[in-house]
Amino acid sequence: MDASLERKSKQPGNGRVILIAGPTASGKSAFALNVAAGCNGVIVNADSMQLYEDLRIVSARPSAEEEALVPHRLYGTLPSSTAFSTGAWLRLASAEIAGLKADGKVPVVVGGTGLYFKGLTEGFADMPEIPDAVRQAARDLADREGVDGLRAALKREGDAEAAASLNDPQRLSRALEVIIATGKPLIDWQASAQTAPFLSRDDCIRIVLAPPRPWLHERIEQRARLMLSEEGIGEVSALLAKGLSPQLPAMRAIGVAEIRDFLSGETGYEDTVHRLTVATRQYAKRQETWFRNQMTDWQRIDPSDGIGVDAIVAQL
Repeated sequence: MDASLERKSKQPGNGRVILIAGPTASGKSAFALNVAAGCNGVIVNADSMQLYEDLRIVSARPSAEEEALVPHRLYGTLPSSTAFSTGAWLRLASAEIAGLKADGKVPVVVGGTGLYFKGLTEGFADMPEIPDAVRQAARDLADREGVDGLRAALKREGDAEAAASLNDPQRLSRALEVIIATGKPLIDWQASAQTAPFLSRDDCIRIVLAPPRPWLHERIEQRARLMLSEEGIGEVSALLAKGLSPQLPAMRAIGVAEIRDFLSGETGYEDTVHRLTVATRQYAKRQETWFRNQMTDWQRIDPSDGIGVDAIVAQL
């Protein structure tokens, strides 16, 4: 933490929220930590993988030491057996933000899941609750028959559009759950159930960390080697031992399949580092593209220049 911020007088919040997005390995956690320390802030997680309790190292969740410096919310709170939606996160995050503002704290929402930020600031499709039995049936079908089975089931249930347009098993499963539970295609829910934004433009300071590519790539390789530390391997080994469906979000986290293959002897250490590095770079590129196209009017900050947070705190 910056020494200047440790000495800084912490004043109560004035109702504004600080949003910090950025690609994986861009230094979001450190940036948020320093911002929160300088403004009586509390950090709220907006990263879908860091919600899960089993993957601290693999998902680059803040360490216990970092969490002790500044209060953190919504980190490591879900079992990996949970399939968590954007709507569910928004309900939890909105309650956290409202409570913190009522207590005179500054919510500092940080993460790499762009849909979470979009939901907070633009509204989202308020989807129906899906019975556990329906969700499990869709998950079992995905495990048995994969993408082709899910597409066939969607056509039978009357959602040919989702069957034709979706390729990801998790999204196909979600579409199948919705039409089985409600009789209404997912796209119809998305079009008709849009909620109002929880945060207006005046409510928040919106920041995207935009590091230069070589700097980011170096940090990504460092992270890949950290995933292959004893602690990272232990996390994945313990997760695999639970025998969970491979379609669950936690099982699809970068690092799980790669370390599984390393543990089985299918790949060696350097090959696994390479696979982890490539997968993470590709993910970071997708995030950067999404932020560039969807967050056109957010402030851009280059974290490689040093974490200068005073200008952010001054905007409160």
